[in-house]
Amino acid sequence: MKLYPNAKINIGLNVVEKRPDGLHNIETVFYPIALFDVLHVEKSDGCTDAVFSQSGIPVHGNPDDNLVMKACRLLAGMYDVPPVDISLVKQIPLGAGLGGGSSDAAFMLKCLNEMCRLGLSDDELMAVASRLGADCPFFIKNKAVFAEGVGNEFTDITLSLKNYYWLLIKPDIHVATVEAYSLVKAQKPTYPLLDAIRQPVEEWKRLIKNDFEISVFSTYPRVGEIKNALYDLGAPYASMSGSGSAVFGLFDTLPEMDNLFQDCFAACGRFD
Repeated sequence: MKLYPNAKINIGLNVVEKRPDGLHNIETVFYPIALFDVLHVEKSDGCTDAVFSQSGIPVHGNPDDNLVMKACRLLAGMYDVPPVDISLVKQIPLGAGLGGGSSDAAFMLKCLNEMCRLGLSDDELMAVASRLGADCPFFIKNKAVFAEGVGNEFTDITLSLKNYYWLLIKPDIHVATVEAYSLVKAQKPTYPLLDAIRQPVEEWKRLIKNDFEISVFSTYPRVGEIKNALYDLGAPYASMSGSGSAVFGLFDTLPEMDNLFQDCFAACGRFD
């Protein structure tokens, strides 16, 4: 079975308060985009455990610690799941605020649910996914949501970016989530995000912010330069996604870039 785990972008990200457990409560909108990894899963013959291989963008560290393998082992510990061969082609950049690893894990759960005929509902899969990461459950239903808590409490919203183009740029910079949170200042937003997204996209630049941008742009000026460049290209709205370092812009038509971002990963598409 071949699946295509997709990325997400954050529209706005307010870090509203630090919790007693040391984590932070946030407010954000998760929105899926058509930037994909490739996940290939087949039942294994003659093996007693899952076998994992990965290609594409390098993922450092022990393969057994990959979220795909964690998802597989988690579900196998709960249900009758046979050994599988797993191949992941990594195309969503890491350390970018795009949720690629979480998406891979969520799609692994969906794959095994279908392949093994477990019959789990979306809500049941989301409960399992929540044990792998705060944003993993988002990729089960994979539609726009308003996220609160640590990014794990979802409310369905009506938001469509249909017919807008997106342009995503990621410099060769990895922003660790822990580092980003250590530098951010928690504060209540001056304008409610749920109200802001109901306004025309042309108003978002004035109303919507990402609290991580101040510290990330200060530490990594190139990320801030990319956001300014997207506005210079005519984007009505541009923002860093999550804790960075990817930056996206929304456009009525895709601009000519003239090698402007030749030192970066670049991808574009159109919202359906």
